[in-house]
Amino acid sequence: MSPRPKVALDKTEIIMAAAELANEFGSENVTLALLAKKLRIKPPSLYNHFEGLPGIKRELAIFSLEKLYRGLATAATGKHPGEEAVLAISESYLSFARTNPGLYESALSAPDPADTEVYYAGKKIVDLVVSTIEPFKLKEDSAIHAVRGLRSIMHGFASLEQKGGFGLSLDLDESYKQAVKAFLTGLKD
Repeated sequence: MSPRPKVALDKTEIIMAAAELANEFGSENVTLALLAKKLRIKPPSLYNHFEGLPGIKRELAIFSLEKLYRGLATAATGKHPGEEAVLAISESYLSFARTNPGLYESALSAPDPADTEVYYAGKKIVDLVVSTIEPFKLKEDSAIHAVRGLRSIMHGFASLEQKGGFGLSLDLDESYKQAVKAFLTGLKD
């Protein structure tokens, strides 16, 4: 493949290309060489914008978390906090994992969890979920435990589905909805 004509690349264009590669090949398979090939540039050109592959993966994690947040927030908009909102965001979460498998991986495995920008991108998601479970009147620690529990259900289901772990012919969406509803029933106790 010949190099692309000299065109100024920006970070957004590079991250969008990395996102496409992540969804196609998995986030762990995004390399400087693969990304440069997709952009039709030489790999060293990427260093003009990022501190190597770790810098790209960091930005991809932030991009993924923000995209996931926007989807969840949109799903929760107009829904009553509590069961209605939690069901809406759980459906959005699973949809994100299904349609963006590589970005989903990136959202889960941020390169440096101590990074404040990565932290705040993830915290927005936690805060959103906490606000949706507010009607259950959980104290602060209990609310965080509940968010972790819900995330475990959503992630576990998404991961099992991605790995082909559900072989029976029952409707997967219905199984997922019942799991989330059972979790919510437990919060009422």
